[in-house]
Amino acid sequence: MGASDSKLVFKQGIFRLSEDKIIPADDPYWASFWELPESTEDIFSLFSPNDIRRTRDTALENLETLILAITSRLFILRHHPSFPDPEFAPERDTLNCIRILTRILPYIYEAEQLQPWEDKFFWGVRRKRTRKAALARDVLFDESQEELAKLEAAGEEFEEVKPLAEELIDTLIDLLFFADFTLPRPQNTKNKVTYAIWQSGVGCNTSVGTTKEFESNRTEILRLLLTLTSQSMYMSANLLPVQGVKAISYIVTCPDKQVVLSTLCSLLNTTLKYNPASWKIPYNVQVFKDPKQILVTYALQLLLVILLYPIPETDPAHAKKNFYRHFLGRLHRPQDFQFITDGMTRILNAPLNASSSYIPGNPTKFTSEMIMLFWEITQCNKRFRSFIIDTGRSHDFLVLIIFYAIEYKLDSSKQGVVRMCVFLLQTLSVEPNFGKNLNKRFEAQETLPPTIRLQNFNGTYADFLIHSIYNIITTSQGKLTAIYPALLAVINNIAAYLEDLSASASSKLLQLFSSMSSPGFLLANDSNHDLLQSLLESINAIIEHQFIRNPNFVYAVLRNKKRFEALRSFTLESGQEEIERMNRRRKERHDPNDLSESRRGSVDSIRSPTISHSRAPALSDVPEEDGTFAIGGDEDEDTDDDHRPTPAESTPTEQPSRASSVSSSVDDAVPTQLRGMSEKARGKMPAGMPTFSRQNSTTSLSNYTTAGFSTNGAFEPTAQWIDSWLTELPLHTILTLMDQLTPLLPAPNRSSTDTPSASILHVIQSAKVTGIEPSPIRIQYFEWSPLSLGWYESLLWGFAFTSEMQVQKGTVGVWNGTAIKLFRVEAVAPSGPTLSSPRGAVDAVGSNIVSRIGNLNLRGVGGGGSAQDAQSPATERPERPQVSRTGTGDGSRPGLIRTAII
Repeated sequence: MGASDSKLVFKQGIFRLSEDKIIPADDPYWASFWELPESTEDIFSLFSPNDIRRTRDTALENLETLILAITSRLFILRHHPSFPDPEFAPERDTLNCIRILTRILPYIYEAEQLQPWEDKFFWGVRRKRTRKAALARDVLFDESQEELAKLEAAGEEFEEVKPLAEELIDTLIDLLFFADFTLPRPQNTKNKVTYAIWQSGVGCNTSVGTTKEFESNRTEILRLLLTLTSQSMYMSANLLPVQGVKAISYIVTCPDKQVVLSTLCSLLNTTLKYNPASWKIPYNVQVFKDPKQILVTYALQLLLVILLYPIPETDPAHAKKNFYRHFLGRLHRPQDFQFITDGMTRILNAPLNASSSYIPGNPTKFTSEMIMLFWEITQCNKRFRSFIIDTGRSHDFLVLIIFYAIEYKLDSSKQGVVRMCVFLLQTLSVEPNFGKNLNKRFEAQETLPPTIRLQNFNGTYADFLIHSIYNIITTSQGKLTAIYPALLAVINNIAAYLEDLSASASSKLLQLFSSMSSPGFLLANDSNHDLLQSLLESINAIIEHQFIRNPNFVYAVLRNKKRFEALRSFTLESGQEEIERMNRRRKERHDPNDLSESRRGSVDSIRSPTISHSRAPALSDVPEEDGTFAIGGDEDEDTDDDHRPTPAESTPTEQPSRASSVSSSVDDAVPTQLRGMSEKARGKMPAGMPTFSRQNSTTSLSNYTTAGFSTNGAFEPTAQWIDSWLTELPLHTILTLMDQLTPLLPAPNRSSTDTPSASILHVIQSAKVTGIEPSPIRIQYFEWSPLSLGWYESLLWGFAFTSEMQVQKGTVGVWNGTAIKLFRVEAVAPSGPTLSSPRGAVDAVGSNIVSRIGNLNLRGVGGGGSAQDAQSPATERPERPQVSRTGTGDGSRPGLIRTAII
């Protein structure tokens, strides 16, 4: 039978699946599903979504029989003594069984009405005849009536066997390590399944050898395992961490240490040994198919699905642990850490190298997943954190993380990656040695990509980090307000260790203070004062612990004396009057051709108070420098010239602030910040408790505000609310410093620069300051909530979904067109081909859809719906179970920030 004939017969058989009411299980028809298809493409093109949905909705019995027939054939082949054998146990049959399951499972998961059936069918305990019963039914000779009665009784004996899904997962894991199918035949054993690690690296010094066929078979199996675990995509982000996915729970709680370690190391080593530079990339990378890259992508994505999975308390497996995460946290050999570090930097460096190349395109597509893997290892393995910091490799990762954060800060489809980068920085910053090592001089700044290069820079890594954080906050156009607390937490965690801060970096910190202490910012919502407090604590830490070593910073603080004094006497009336004065100034100098007003953008609208009055005397003496941007509303360059714009206050708006949806499902979308914990307090933590506990806080945040809300939900500041936090601002250290040093220095004037003269530096360093005692160093952690875990998992599955859509590059589009609930899929009109990318029409459509998936929002949130629309009943129940996961918090303190899910 020719190829076209077999395709026609296969397609006719697919039609029969939904047309015949009930096809008997012993009908030879079922064999066509593993005998006729000749490739993955045959199955995905001929077995269309309409065919699967029609069968699912009109002939569920046939779909059930198909799955049973496919899995039974797969199990038989796995246990066949000759497998793989072209005649008796063909490899083709196994692959076709795997492909058919990969094709139909997403359409089962998307049907919410089938959940009870799916749960019973795949996860219910099965009964089958015992081996004795099976033999008793095949009577070869005439027996006496008495013997026949015994045999008949024996033929009715049944035994309970593990659920279908568990046997399927076990079979697939075995097939990943099967002789002559995914691994070479071992020399000194008859066992077909050897659990040999695929590649050298962690846990293995020698590779077992491989072929393109073995790697292709691994790809097919990994794709099905990823599909089995992708039930996550068909749940909402607020339900996923609470309810969990049984397939992933079963995989991560596998009690067989050898299986876990072999799978973990195989996936890890395959990912980290990939070297995109070693493959010759043709000019038109848009149509290039790299089977190795597809294998690596599936390996990395499945590894992450397993590693970051939190076992829900409601899951029967909750008493067990995630053994994959456990053993990753137990790695300790320096050579393993070196291998991991080299592999990750090789992948993450590829876009940096590409940015300085004239060859268009970038073949490495899983840099986001690699950042996630780095974050996972730094969270669960304290030895690894110490290794990269003590060996100085943390500097390399610092530059890489900042590159991706700044590169993607304005890309709405990459906001999740930016948030992950910032929390990764915070994870590293809790280590004291990280802060101390930042004082190293940053060499070769000119070799950096233009997006993160600082002109005329001659400072330390700490200076570079502060400049970069300032850049992210002030040029992100309000897209990243959710992670301002984490960015300020990074500064807070390193503050006590900073030495010799440059004049420009010091100026950036004080510009942030100027913006965050402005009335327009403080009165915009009920939580901005927390950001100001965090920044003030950082300023205090530098002064209290490193006063002598930071004269440039002390000078910058002294230059802002009037702003600090104005903050001390801040009142509701003075703040509102100052806002009104700024509004009048804007109107007087308004130029219709001035683009700065249009750049002010969304961040002003979410931070502006809803009421305004006339000017306040208390702020009249604060020098106002001309400027155009508020935090997040400008494109300020990180230059050291004297004409820096000072952040202007926000304009009023009638829109509700982000504090108006206190109980909405998006409030805890990213890990919540904890108020700083001192080193002494850390020392009192229970013995054996990891520094990075994945304990969660489900504490309501609504009781942390005394501000009022209008009837339309808009935030309205009150004098009582201002009194509740103004007296708590840590201004004592700063004001004491000013009282003692200001008389010693010449009065600053408008033309004075950020860089103090040598004589001023000498005065500051030789001054004797009294009344300032170093307070305990406080570290700001974050902690995971169930909803923030939902955001994190949706981020990962968004990566998997977008990479799988690139069918023209070798994938098959497993989830294309299915009803995803975990995030919003947004299709946009394609752009045409260009000289650097001479694509065909179909390729242009595919690439544009892939590149514009949009925010990884809860369904309905990003599309203009309210947060309440996306709220699942699971988030409304007060008894919602907590989820165990390692973060940077001890789980004992309430979160202090509310954020949105992206």
